[in-house]
Amino acid sequence: SGDPQSENVLQLVNKTQTSLDKDKVFEGLRNLYIKRVKPLEEASWYSFFSKGSTLEASDFDAKPIVLLLGQYSVGKTSFIRALLGKDFPGMRIGPEPTTDQFVAVMAGNDERVIPGHALSMQKDSPFHGLAEFGNAFLSRFCGATSTAPLLRNITLIDTPGVLSNKKHREGREYEFSSIIEWFASRADLIIVMFDAHKLDISDELQSILDKLRGHQDKIRILLNKVQQIDTQQLLRVYGALMWSLGEVLRTPEVPRVFMGSFWDEEESTATAEWVNSNAHALLLQREKADLVQELVALPQNTILRRVSSLVRRARSVKVHAFIVHYLRKQIAGWATVTVWNKAEKQKDLIDALDRNFVLAAQRYNLPLGDFPNCERMKTKLREIKDLREIPRLNKNLVYDIERMLTKDIPQLLDSAVIRSGADGRRIRTLD
Repeated sequence: SGDPQSENVLQLVNKTQTSLDKDKVFEGLRNLYIKRVKPLEEASWYSFFSKGSTLEASDFDAKPIVLLLGQYSVGKTSFIRALLGKDFPGMRIGPEPTTDQFVAVMAGNDERVIPGHALSMQKDSPFHGLAEFGNAFLSRFCGATSTAPLLRNITLIDTPGVLSNKKHREGREYEFSSIIEWFASRADLIIVMFDAHKLDISDELQSILDKLRGHQDKIRILLNKVQQIDTQQLLRVYGALMWSLGEVLRTPEVPRVFMGSFWDEEESTATAEWVNSNAHALLLQREKADLVQELVALPQNTILRRVSSLVRRARSVKVHAFIVHYLRKQIAGWATVTVWNKAEKQKDLIDALDRNFVLAAQRYNLPLGDFPNCERMKTKLREIKDLREIPRLNKNLVYDIERMLTKDIPQLLDSAVIRSGADGRRIRTLD
């Protein structure tokens, strides 16, 4: 390195690597999901209304997942190589779209590629649920194992570049946005990357960001390849990116934006031909350090994040069950209506679903913020010939969820607290 005081990515990873005991919390969450949440999911057809929503036991035990998104050639694969400090199996880098598949970069005892079909067949794999997306997707999915230190505690997901060309998008034989939603719901961090030299947000990227609105707390933005931009240009690029993100995400606060040059050239190399100041270089090094430290701190942060995910899931399932219950009750009141007219009445009920959402929220004291996407639910409801095919609501199952939220989860967290002993060592309480 040209600057003896600078730290490269690999050194930062090694310096801050930690080993954490999360087993008790994850096992408890898994058991609570199976006992308290899953019965109501199955009774209310929750998974029918949201493809890929089924949770497996492995979803609770898996290492934190970091999902990388961005248009092609923004440097997603190079970013992973910079974090690992070396190439990983199956890696391809180029100026045109080169990563044409989803790659799960995972810890392993050797360096090899695992086909997607094999990964999805393993019941203890966090990717077991991807089998429901079929062969068209699984042939475009694989795992890459590596001995890199960072992967001891996290798994990285490299994705195909988001395309701007409609013809190319139509060439995909699988539902790209559905796959992204599946990964996003299970990811602990979502890094959306932008190239500082081309900030345009394509229609497909805008659509993807739209689907991530429920995961704002996980999203981080990485403005990449800022190596050869001077301070004035960087301010303009940063401002333009913030404005664009504000328009697309439509949230009060834009996610944290990191800046860096995670690609072939390091900031300190002699070939970089810097046109910016040393202060600028130091800023980028600090930004890089902050991002790496957030990544390696994920295992500790993941505990509370997964608790929050289960709470969100439980609230969503409860609201879904009451929506279906409300709609069934409206149909049950049509005892004197003919079969033909019932079909028409059900159609009218679904067409006015947005109004029925409000009525259901008022009737059962439900927060509208927990309600699902109205248009998507309309689409799924129209596939059901008679809504009374869905079983009646068993309110004992609702009470189970409420008990989990108010008693079981707080008790689990209290029982898993790590306390310090007299000698300063950490002791996990065993209840």
